[in-house]
Amino acid sequence: MDYKLTAKLTNRIKEGTLRSLSLFDGFKDFFSNDYLGFSKDASDVFFEGRGATGSRLISGNSKEAVDAEKKLASFFSSEAALMFNSGYDANVGFFSSIPQRGDTIIYDELIHASSRDGIRMCFANAYAFKHNSITDLRMRLEKVQGAVYVAIEGLYSMDGDIPPLKDIIDLCEEYDAYLIVDEAHSVGVYGESGKGLVSALGFENRVFARLVTFGKAYGSHGAVVLGCQQLIDYLVNFSRSFIYTTALPPCVFSLNATRATCSSVVERQGDLQSVLAQFRSLFVHEGLLSEVNSPIQVLQIGSVEGVRLVAEKLQGKSIAVKPIYSPTVAEGKERIRFCFHAFNTKSEVDFLIGVLTEVC
Repeated sequence: MDYKLTAKLTNRIKEGTLRSLSLFDGFKDFFSNDYLGFSKDASDVFFEGRGATGSRLISGNSKEAVDAEKKLASFFSSEAALMFNSGYDANVGFFSSIPQRGDTIIYDELIHASSRDGIRMCFANAYAFKHNSITDLRMRLEKVQGAVYVAIEGLYSMDGDIPPLKDIIDLCEEYDAYLIVDEAHSVGVYGESGKGLVSALGFENRVFARLVTFGKAYGSHGAVVLGCQQLIDYLVNFSRSFIYTTALPPCVFSLNATRATCSSVVERQGDLQSVLAQFRSLFVHEGLLSEVNSPIQVLQIGSVEGVRLVAEKLQGKSIAVKPIYSPTVAEGKERIRFCFHAFNTKSEVDFLIGVLTEVC
C-alpha cells in the first residue's frame, strides 16, 4: 500500500480513532437509526419479485415507482417527488446539479457529509454558517451573489437538536433565498403522522425542497426529494446520481410509500416519545446536548479516551453503542450517540441508565 495511506491509518491508530466494522448480535439496540422499529417488521417481504433492470430513464421505471412518487408527494403536501437510491445519492445529486456557477450556497456547518460532498462537486460559491445561528446566517446572506441556496437539516444527527426553522424561513424570504431542508432524521419522528418538522410547523409551501429518507425511521432504503414539478424535471435531466445508476427494485418503491403513510406510524411515535420521556426524566447529566424529544440523545464527554472507556463499559454490558470521534465531530467534542426506538422497553432504558450512572 502507498506509504501516504499507511501513514494516515497509523495516525488514526495512534490517536485511538481508527474506525472498524462491528457486530452486536443479541445486544440492546441504542445505536441504530431504526427509530420506529420498522426494520423489524416481519410482515413486509423485502426484495420479493423482479429487479429494476436499469436506470429510471432506460428500463428501470415502473408503475410502482410512479405510483409511489405520486402517493408520497400527496402525503407530504408537495407538488411532486423523485426517488433516489439513498439519502447520500439524493444530496449529492441535488447539490451538484441545482446551484450554478455564480450562485451561492450557505449551509449549516453541521449538515450531512453527503450535502457537503454534493456542494464540492458544483461550481457555486459555498460558505458555512455557525450551527443554528440566525445572526451568522444573516451576515452571510448580506454578502452573497447570484441565486442563493440555504441548506439545513430538520434534526441534526450528531447533536440531536433542531433548527430555528421559522426564523430561518423568514430570513430566506427576506433575502429571496431558496431553502433546502434535509429531513432524514426528523421524518417519522416529528409532525402529524410523522410528516417531519416542516410539516409540523405548517411551512410546506415556504420551503424550496425537502429530502425524506427511508433508511432511518422507516427501516427501508432510498430517499425522495420533494418540491415543485419544475425542480423534479430538472433533477431527472441533470442529476447524475439519479440518471447514471440502476433504479431501486419496484417493490422498494411500494414499500417506502406504504411505510411512510401507514397508520401505525402514529402509535410508534407515541411509544418512542414515552421511551424518551423515561430516559430524560431519570438520567440527568450536564453533557446531554439534545432536544428532550429527539430520538438522538448525545452525551458529550470531550476526550477520545473518555469516550472510548464509556463505550467499552456499555458494550461490555451488551448495550450496542458506538463512540463518535473526530473528524465526525470537532476535536474536544467527542461523544456517545444514543438512538432510542419505539421498541426499546422500560427495562432496557432502566438498565442503560444504571450503567451510565456507574460510568459517568
